[in-house]
Amino acid sequence: MLNISELSKKSIELILKTLDEDGKIGASLPGGGLLHIEENLPYLMVYREREEDAGTEKLVLSEASYLLVGQQNFEDYQKLIHALIERLCTKFKSYLVFEIYAGEPNNCFTIKAPVTKIGSTVQVLEEELNELNKKFTALDLKIEVQDTPHRQKEGDPELMSVEDAKRLGAVVLGLEVPPVYRSETGDVYPVFLRQFKDYLLDSIHKSIFDFVRIHTSCRMESYLSMGREHLKDKVFEIDKALAKIERSYQFLWLVSPANIHSIKTSFFESHYEKVLDYHYRILPIDPDVLKRELYNLKIEDIDDPAMSHIFREKREELDHQITMLNERGTSNFFYNSIRLYKGISRKLNNEAKSILTEVDEEEENENEDFIDAKGFASLARREFDYFSKQHKDFKSKIHIRKDVNIMMVNKGELYIPADYRMNKIEARALIQHEVGTHILTYYNGICQPLDLLSSGLADYDPLQEGLAVMSEYLVGGLTANRLRTLAGRVIAGSARLEGGRFQEIFKLLKLEYGFSAERAFNITSRIMQGGGFLKDIIYLKGLVQLREHLQKGGEYEPLLGGKFALKHTKIIEELTERNILKPAALRPSYLLTEDVNEKLSLIRDGLPISKMITK
Repeated sequence: MLNISELSKKSIELILKTLDEDGKIGASLPGGGLLHIEENLPYLMVYREREEDAGTEKLVLSEASYLLVGQQNFEDYQKLIHALIERLCTKFKSYLVFEIYAGEPNNCFTIKAPVTKIGSTVQVLEEELNELNKKFTALDLKIEVQDTPHRQKEGDPELMSVEDAKRLGAVVLGLEVPPVYRSETGDVYPVFLRQFKDYLLDSIHKSIFDFVRIHTSCRMESYLSMGREHLKDKVFEIDKALAKIERSYQFLWLVSPANIHSIKTSFFESHYEKVLDYHYRILPIDPDVLKRELYNLKIEDIDDPAMSHIFREKREELDHQITMLNERGTSNFFYNSIRLYKGISRKLNNEAKSILTEVDEEEENENEDFIDAKGFASLARREFDYFSKQHKDFKSKIHIRKDVNIMMVNKGELYIPADYRMNKIEARALIQHEVGTHILTYYNGICQPLDLLSSGLADYDPLQEGLAVMSEYLVGGLTANRLRTLAGRVIAGSARLEGGRFQEIFKLLKLEYGFSAERAFNITSRIMQGGGFLKDIIYLKGLVQLREHLQKGGEYEPLLGGKFALKHTKIIEELTERNILKPAALRPSYLLTEDVNEKLSLIRDGLPISKMITK
């Protein structure tokens, strides 16, 4: 960053030279001023530093192109603005100077602009600002449009005269913002300001995109590409810190019982009556220390709206997980599980019941070809070889363990129960579930500059499991029993929410829904982990949500670029358009299957989940 102590003719020439050579610039300016311009952005957001104007400058500081006008030598800043616009108008054919300032506390936005010249831009801004009322219903915000040559706050000198702007081909627009983000005494409401800023800037970007599209030679794909291409070091520090905290413990491993085989043996020998206490592995971490580390991270200092949102969500999720580790075996564990996995909707419960009504359990055919743990490991290595051909740095490991009761992926490595046994159809499906989805998205996340895309953004689990189950369908391996198991997990979760005990849930699954004793036990034992663990509901929940996403025209393959939730797709798209994120390194082998597009089309056309099974 340049350090400009005086805005002289020489220093302005240095700024222009740097901008010409690098296409971007960052500079500290006299009187507390700042300049930040990134490449190919034909607009400049401007704020003038003022006394007793708390919070307003935060509306522009996260921008990719902004000028913070310092509190001294305003005439020199006018010269800088004139020089910048003259240079950039030549490059882009036209240029927008968008000044933001706080008005009176009257809940009214005032747009000051040449309406006849940029009518559609003003209209977009007005419409988008009106949308803020849907988010902040208690404010009843008003919007006023003034077609006036005076675009600045009343009493302020002009940034640039209208005549000079016309001569150069630029447009100056002023937006007076009601200071609803602070009290009458000037105290900022920090949480509200953050929310208000994010929505306001989204509205402003959409209007600027309209201007850029119509009036300039710059080609942008969408308004999402207006964010910064270069994140501050603080962003990467917090990203790594959050990922490090999450990787300091293995959540699923620590909430699963270490004595599951003894529990099962005792339960069956007692004719489904005796349930041994769950024994859990000793915590390798101190929850109090981890929480201190978590809340010592100054996420409030992150001014990039997308990254700030991601980090705050993730901190809350990690807080819940760490709390749950300290509460294993208690009712509080279950209550926090409800918060973490968002409970079970009536719609999801009805979907589960419908599946169990329409799909019968199939008896295991002893004449089928079965694969044991070693055979499954061999299939997994074949997929690893396929990944290595796409990306030479790909690495993973396989662990066959006696103390594991379920197949799982942890930190991109595959854990297989030593006694695992499945037929070839189920094995082909499970390979794509565990390796073609979970390991693949982990590695795709590893290849991104943000560590959280490999460990997972907040609430990423439903989409992950939805993709994993969808992959089973796409390779023709989603069996009746598998789909029934996913539905049974939702039924078991609902029963646990109603206070059901182990024996009651087991009998419900076995007697009312026709599950074999083996499957009923597996479902029940998992839902009762920790005192009640609702993670298993996300498999069907994620499949339902993914199906809806595809039916609404959403794309499939971009969802494999890392570990995130469907609600993050807009943010992922934005970060990709800003060139912060890269294209995915790996594609799953099942996307090469001949009928994969046909099967996805059936889903988009409304194929019921109960009809997705392999015959």
